[in-house]
Amino acid sequence: MTTEAQPGADTPPGALDGYRVLELGTLIAGPYCGRLLGDLGADVIKIEAPDRPDPLREWGQAAGGHQYFWSVHARNKRCVSLDLRTEAGREVFLELVRTADVVVESFRPGTLERWGLGYDVLSAISPGLVLARVSGYGQTGPYAARPGYASVAEGVSGLRYLNGFPGQAPPRIALSLGDSLAGLFACQGVLAALLVRERTGRGQIVDAALTESSLAIQESTVPDYHKTGHVRQPSGTRLDRIAPSNLYRSKDGLWVIIAANQDTVFGRLAAAMGRPELASDPRYANHTARGEHQDELDELIAEWAAGFTASDLFDLLTRFGVVAGPVNTVAEVMTDPQFIAREIFVDHRDPSVGPADEGFDPVPVKGIGVVPKLSDTPGGVRWGGPSRPGTHTDEVLADLLGYDRDRLAALRAQGTIA
Repeated sequence: MTTEAQPGADTPPGALDGYRVLELGTLIAGPYCGRLLGDLGADVIKIEAPDRPDPLREWGQAAGGHQYFWSVHARNKRCVSLDLRTEAGREVFLELVRTADVVVESFRPGTLERWGLGYDVLSAISPGLVLARVSGYGQTGPYAARPGYASVAEGVSGLRYLNGFPGQAPPRIALSLGDSLAGLFACQGVLAALLVRERTGRGQIVDAALTESSLAIQESTVPDYHKTGHVRQPSGTRLDRIAPSNLYRSKDGLWVIIAANQDTVFGRLAAAMGRPELASDPRYANHTARGEHQDELDELIAEWAAGFTASDLFDLLTRFGVVAGPVNTVAEVMTDPQFIAREIFVDHRDPSVGPADEGFDPVPVKGIGVVPKLSDTPGGVRWGGPSRPGTHTDEVLADLLGYDRDRLAALRAQGTIA
């Protein structure tokens, strides 16, 4: 479909073209799930309370009164202002549910039920509806009613403990990682539920918790502890007993990552260092031995790497087939020829940012494109998130539900829409 806020509507249809998603809730995890579904081509309708729009609108760096955090997380979405706390608002929402395939919500568990909008009600109206519920601790259990943020979820799950250096306070990464992980797992669940619906005709609930999403990526920490009692510790710039795989400073003061912990790759590193005998040295000949002699191996490589500029070091290691790379800032990422060749940076065209110097197209704002890339239905960024709450309220209610001007005016007068 084409709307006035779709300057990029010529983007090829994505894999989810023809599916409709109603996104409820605020902040990052739920909206990130909605964004991923929109990236894949779904028609995502973001519903916000008239008096309490999503706080993401005020997050991140700003220029000219526009927050770019919002552009990224609200892209490909139509924004509707609707008060679900009122009877009239709930009636409108239930009409929208009849047109939808998926509802994504990120309220505290029990909120939809208090409003009379639990899955029993929604599925009675639309048996094929998939309801994705994203929360701090999940919909059940003794912590379910607690509010949850990414920072706490990362701590509760044990993920935060693994970060940083031994004996120091565990730092957080400068991202809301737990939120993004929950959004990813929720999206995965939605796609799986839609596949099941193709066979059964029935929808279901997808229950994604920030805590469990943060726990799910922790490799073998659980069985390691369960069977051996080993508690994995933070290991600074390397992984304990995975060697060599660390940061090494070059002659010009830059950090270089060299990862050669696999036997064959370590052999290539030894050859690049002019020390091929290291590959057969009993201290370094296999994975276990290198782990046991990790400190001395790191010292050996660090001394060697310090004799090269970062550029020369990359060239040498690449020539020998050794895994290596820089530690880039975003400024360096945006000029990296690999990302540029892959066209990973795409324009978000948002009329709220302002018109271009020539013509009527909005000023483009660079953002990250759709990941992963699909060969036939790649999806794309059709438009940036509209900054004004309720931008598409009249359009959506008129097009999908057939509301006329009088009906819209009455809902607006009573505060149900804005």
